[in-house]
Amino acid sequence: MPFFSKKNYSTIKVRKREMPDGLWVKCPGCSEIVFKQELESNLQTCPKCGHHFQMSRDERINMLIEPDTFEEWDEQLVSVDTLGFTGTASYPSKLAENKKKTGYNDAITIGKGMMSDLEIGLGVMDFAFLGASMGSVVGEKVTRLIEKCTEAGLPVVVVCASGGARMYEGMLSLMQMAKTSGALARHAEAGLAYIPVLTHPTTAGVMASFATLGDVIVAEPQALIGFAGPRVIKETTQQDLPDGFQRSEFLLKHGLLDVVVKRGELKETLVNLLRYMSKKAA
Repeated sequence: MPFFSKKNYSTIKVRKREMPDGLWVKCPGCSEIVFKQELESNLQTCPKCGHHFQMSRDERINMLIEPDTFEEWDEQLVSVDTLGFTGTASYPSKLAENKKKTGYNDAITIGKGMMSDLEIGLGVMDFAFLGASMGSVVGEKVTRLIEKCTEAGLPVVVVCASGGARMYEGMLSLMQMAKTSGALARHAEAGLAYIPVLTHPTTAGVMASFATLGDVIVAEPQALIGFAGPRVIKETTQQDLPDGFQRSEFLLKHGLLDVVVKRGELKETLVNLLRYMSKKAA
């Protein structure tokens, strides 16, 4: 009888250890695999390279506003299909899908709360809702936020993120640029501070209106900021475009932005700016 015997190892079943989905995230900045819980505890910032991931509106509010002090305004406002837009999917079906996905009626949440010891008006745009496109509800809520804060004598901070105008609403979407800009002009005439925070991405109509009309324009690192896309700009200007020309650092160097702030330092920076501007106004 042979000391060794042949075995058919192909018939042996190996029990694989199952790993739950969603525990790890690949960082687009450094290509490292990051534990999702570690990412969340680090304000959605890669602990290895500092890449800033997108944040939900709830995470933004919790990061900037003191616990149990945020009072939401006008959460009941909803978009309507005025134009009867049809495409690969209807506008009402898109709205229903995004309401279910995010738990909110539209792409921005507004209200007031305490940031450190300062009472402020706050708006937070959410790219997860139809790319944070600016439709009538987004424009109306931004305008109401600014007007209420003008009446109450409060400074305003708006965390901006947007893919541009909401095509489902056509011209009605573009009209929001003028409406929000007019409200900001009246807020400035009252001597009140306004700080937009530009996050990745902030583009098109939002970038060309309330996102860049602040007393101090703040942006997060490596945020994509611009009006038109690189291809359109290149075809229009007939010029080669420099690398990173629509990123925060390039725009800071060329004067569009006032400061680029890492997320972990954002709240402290905003508090210091608002305190300085409130003393100056007084």
